[in-house]
Amino acid sequence: MPVDNPNISQDLPVIRQLDDAAINRIAAGEVVERPASAVKELVENAIDAGSRRIEIAYADGGKTLIRITDDGCGITEEQLPLALSRHATSKIDGTDLLDIHTFGFRGEALPSLGAVGRLSITSRVGKAPAAQISVEGGAMSVVKPAALSGGTIVELRDLFYATPARLKFMRSDRAEAQAITDVVKRLAMAEPFVGFTLRDVTGGGEGRVTFRVEAENGDLFDALHGRLARILGKEFAENALKIDAEREGLRLIGYAALPTYSRGSSVAQYLFVNGRPVKDKLLVGALRGAYFDYLSRDRHPAAALFIDCDPHLVDVNVHPAKSEVRFRDPGLARGLIVSSLRHALAEAGHRASTTVAGATLQSFRPEPMGASLGALGATPSAPTPGQARVYQMDRPSLGARTAAYQAQAPHQSPAMEPGFSDLSEAYSARVEPVETEMPQEVPAEGLPLGAARAQVHENYIVAQTQTGMVIVDQHAAHERLVYEKLKHQMAENGVAAQALLIPEIVELSEGDCARIMTVAEPLSKLGLTIEAFGGGAVAVRETPALLGEVNARAMVLDILDELDDAGESMLVQAKLEAILSRVACHGSIRSGRRMRGEEMNALLREMEATPHSGQCNHGRPTYVELKLADIERLFGRT
Repeated sequence: MPVDNPNISQDLPVIRQLDDAAINRIAAGEVVERPASAVKELVENAIDAGSRRIEIAYADGGKTLIRITDDGCGITEEQLPLALSRHATSKIDGTDLLDIHTFGFRGEALPSLGAVGRLSITSRVGKAPAAQISVEGGAMSVVKPAALSGGTIVELRDLFYATPARLKFMRSDRAEAQAITDVVKRLAMAEPFVGFTLRDVTGGGEGRVTFRVEAENGDLFDALHGRLARILGKEFAENALKIDAEREGLRLIGYAALPTYSRGSSVAQYLFVNGRPVKDKLLVGALRGAYFDYLSRDRHPAAALFIDCDPHLVDVNVHPAKSEVRFRDPGLARGLIVSSLRHALAEAGHRASTTVAGATLQSFRPEPMGASLGALGATPSAPTPGQARVYQMDRPSLGARTAAYQAQAPHQSPAMEPGFSDLSEAYSARVEPVETEMPQEVPAEGLPLGAARAQVHENYIVAQTQTGMVIVDQHAAHERLVYEKLKHQMAENGVAAQALLIPEIVELSEGDCARIMTVAEPLSKLGLTIEAFGGGAVAVRETPALLGEVNARAMVLDILDELDDAGESMLVQAKLEAILSRVACHGSIRSGRRMRGEEMNALLREMEATPHSGQCNHGRPTYVELKLADIERLFGRT
């Protein structure tokens, strides 16, 4: 008697064809993660339609209402039902999936949104009558006449009402609204010639405008600069370097901020490929690599970079959300970003961000008078909301100002009123005289960092410029100068390698072995020589002499981790340059050393001639520039 095999089920699974409603709900889980995803898909459709003005309205963080109004080409009455069909699109014909020149091309967004929410589309083409179609939970209505002057209005209500489980994963209304704002801002950066308005209509009515930018004018760079100034702020625009480079069919344009205008996180990094906002690990790693010698690990650069290329050189059909791309030549894209940014940073020379001066001026401003008066028991009148407190004593009379100026006058004779000379013993700050007379004949005109006038506390050089003054941290500045010289010497003479008496064998998997061998040549230029040893093993034959005794196995594994995480490894170079930085620190002018006038001026001139001298090896500014107008404003002279 045959015995049934207990490991084989008697009820075999049945293969079924899912209906369209289930397919669309599954697709919606990939395409529409949250309300911001729906906004992204609908705004991209509006941009593809040639719109020049787009208005986005939402309620309750987009959970109950998302409405997109555009002035694009519109959809004809006959094609409205087809627009809500799965995999129906006007962007491509399906013959070449790499020849993509639009945001959308998959034909999934509208049917997916109609499967999980209540979607209606009202559109008008030219002078033809307007029409409207709606779909609710996948059930499509008939097309009916509507009233519309032109363009298209897409209204999505009760997102995820057909999939209640997804609603449990929604965040607060504030968080979802912030995500929508971020999406709209990224798309606004990509399309500077299009006007965007974002409106919160929670509670009904016209609501309130939370974000608005008008269409920019001028050429591409002028329009982009103006759009970035409105979105990222005036400070970014003032401290951003123009990027325009091209290599082998790839063009990189945009703006990247100075190292001294860095951020505590990567929130100010915006990357685009053929106008499409992306969050690509390769590009983020390239941006980090371009700045890694100028910023400490806890600081992040700010940039908005756009890569334009033939669509056949990049695959955007990697993820349903289209937020990831894959370049045919990843090394070319990465090299273009790194070399272009480093070239721009080198051309910036000693320039430091204007925010450094702003922070300095802010620190000079006294605390509000209300705090000190409150401590003394004063009861000043309440200020108007939004205004600072103003007291009569803040506006001295003419007599008070005259007496103050007399008190500040140099003491010339015993008969005069007390001046600075009488207060010198109690004066806390010191300006030490130099050992030789300061060369006052050095003119400040035409010198970006001016002419040295004094040294304060044996650490700070005070220089006079044509338009103000500069305060230089002598140790930080000289540290950067020495560091750049050491790097130049290393680049010219190469990295000295130390041969191991007995090569160290590192056992790896075959995949890891192949991966580490792809970077063997650039590693050898840094003094780390690795050879295949058969199977999955590699032999480490030489290590950089500067590093001294090295744990070769740990270094190889760390390099592999970096390759997996960022697609490239800068571990060896970072270790070498960390040593050069340490040598530069010990070999630079120490704090507390008195400098002669000619030494201070020589340091200023060398800073002007050395790239990246505006920040030290750790990303901090080496000098602060104060304009004369700002100084006069501090003393109430304006």
